[in-house]
Amino acid sequence: MGKQPNLYAFDDISTLARRLRTYVIQCQNAGFDRHGLFKVAVSGGSLPSTLAKALLEPADGGSEDAVDFAKWEIFFADERAVPLDHADSNYKLLKNELLDKIPTPMGQPIVHPVDAKLLDDVQEMADQYQDTLMQSFAAKDSVKLPIFDLLLLGCGPDGHTCSLFPNHELLRESDAWVAPIEDSPKPPAKRITLSLPVVTHGTKIAFIATGAGKKDIMKQIFDTEEGRSLPCGLVNEGGAEKVSWFTDNGAVEGVGFPRRGSL
Repeated sequence: MGKQPNLYAFDDISTLARRLRTYVIQCQNAGFDRHGLFKVAVSGGSLPSTLAKALLEPADGGSEDAVDFAKWEIFFADERAVPLDHADSNYKLLKNELLDKIPTPMGQPIVHPVDAKLLDDVQEMADQYQDTLMQSFAAKDSVKLPIFDLLLLGCGPDGHTCSLFPNHELLRESDAWVAPIEDSPKPPAKRITLSLPVVTHGTKIAFIATGAGKKDIMKQIFDTEEGRSLPCGLVNEGGAEKVSWFTDNGAVEGVGFPRRGSL
């Protein structure tokens, strides 16, 4: 058996947010050490709200607990082909929950939304977003895949993550960094998403999954053979020990996979 993902379960969202903060800051500081920046991809759903709880708390005074948003570069792990002020936009969600609430002393991150002029052509929208990634990750040297310092992802009740859905042909995409999808089983149908190889190539990958509504899919992902072929299971498989799951006890009730005690 190869190396496995890390599964952490906490009593409540507040405790989870504190531990997530520690983890994100460790990833941030490692990114600063590597290249002076922190390149992160974020998804939508309940993630931005939990992220805000984790990151907007005042630092405890030490540099090891400081979030320096001025050196962050934020990309979207997936996005819907809707205007940036639309209720379904992951950009709008992150803006409302986190970006607009960042205090001035913490600095302002560089944020890369999709090009709203390309909403009618998701292939072109995906190509443009891939170009944005290339300008950041491959400006100096040609690279096969971008290496995010951290990807922050959610887990859908069907085991999807980003806009990678179970049994969808996009799971086999191996060349594109960013791919279009026009038949998402979850509306809106038209989206773009990071491809699976880009997700699993990240330095660190974190899932946030909370609530008793997640326990059935979590049990499937972690305890069954079929669950390994779900998008979240494929990220576990490809990312192995680089993957960490931040959950509350309700989400992992009945899950047999061993929990890790601490970060």
